[in-house]
Amino acid sequence: MTKLNKKILQSLGSGLVGACALTVLHETARQFIDEAPRADILGMRAIKKVMGTVDAEPPADEELHDWALGGDLVSNMLYYSLIGLAKPKDALLAGTALGAVAGVGAVGLPGPLGLGTAPSSRTPATAAMTIGWYLVGGLATAAAYRWLKRK
Repeated sequence: MTKLNKKILQSLGSGLVGACALTVLHETARQFIDEAPRADILGMRAIKKVMGTVDAEPPADEELHDWALGGDLVSNMLYYSLIGLAKPKDALLAGTALGAVAGVGAVGLPGPLGLGTAPSSRTPATAAMTIGWYLVGGLATAAAYRWLKRK
């Protein structure tokens, strides 16, 4: 395996760890916390919006929910894999920055994108959890990146 291929796999693997941590946190918390962020609803709305622009019928809600979770995992994995641009010694700072930026974006962007604001910022607690959970994803990414770079 070339050095570049190894670096790409380490970056994607780290991003996958962060994306999985974030998704598990979202999906677990929404079942127990009334004010929990609902990234799944944002994903479902985004898919419906895109499908509507091409006159396609979105799937039923249960299947649409699965699509949204899959889309969240892939997009967050790719985003968090940007950790590969950092040096291993800077992984914690990079993971923190990636998580914080993603969290702020998840709070601030859905409204202007026409997806509504309630799923990620309906209360101050919801907005704080949204930012915090993306930060957890970034930190999980950083930990995985440092571990994989040692191997």
